[in-house]
Amino acid sequence: MNKFVKILLIVLIIVSIIGIGFLGYGYYQKLTKNVQNPIATIEVENFGTIKIELYPDMAPNTVTNFITLANRGFYDGKTFHRTIPDFMIQGGSKDGNGQGDPTLSDIKDGGSETETYAIKGEFIANDYDKNTLKLKKGVIAMARLDYSDISSSLTKNGYDSAGSQFFIMNEDNDNINGLYAGFGQVIEGLEIVDQIANVEVITRDSSDTGNADKPTNPPVITSIRVETYGVDYGEPETIEPFNYYNWLMKQYSSSSSEE
Repeated sequence: MNKFVKILLIVLIIVSIIGIGFLGYGYYQKLTKNVQNPIATIEVENFGTIKIELYPDMAPNTVTNFITLANRGFYDGKTFHRTIPDFMIQGGSKDGNGQGDPTLSDIKDGGSETETYAIKGEFIANDYDKNTLKLKKGVIAMARLDYSDISSSLTKNGYDSAGSQFFIMNEDNDNINGLYAGFGQVIEGLEIVDQIANVEVITRDSSDTGNADKPTNPPVITSIRVETYGVDYGEPETIEPFNYYNWLMKQYSSSSSEE
């Protein structure tokens, strides 16, 4: 082996060692780098600003869904349509009054403007054990439907029924821990949550289902935007919502066929 070949081999070995070193250092940085959790900023007309740190490690798809809706402007102009002192404030419905579900067009370009969607519930009761966030004061969680009073067989359908509505806790409530997907915590503006929780409502009579806990002048969400610090959280995984009306009709059909 001549001198030139030996030198070339030595150079190649050195280059390889340096390359491996750079790869190893890059991998080390990736493992040890602190990734900033996303921060949601909620502007509420005549009230002020609420800032919330979101927890993608606890409820990744829930956070992705919220970020997508927020940064596409879905929540702009919506309201807090349900407010209960020492419990929570709820908002984010499509129609701004507690009614209406988001459609696929709300979370992706070219999505259906009529096809609604839901997301799976990331909480312990729904066999998801990564989310241990307690529903304490200042925690934000996804609202969902509850069909368990109608039939125990429909409990799971209620667990997987969240879409766009969310609520922010105004007080600790251990009774609902593990039953809703908490996905963040207020870090600024908790006093704003308190103020909204105590606005005047039409009635506190729970039997008046159309007006119970409904503000006389629902606080308007001017905007919600989420700073992701350069992280792309992609699009949320969605499921087809449970159709309660179709289920009910099947029950009637089954009863009729048995007579």
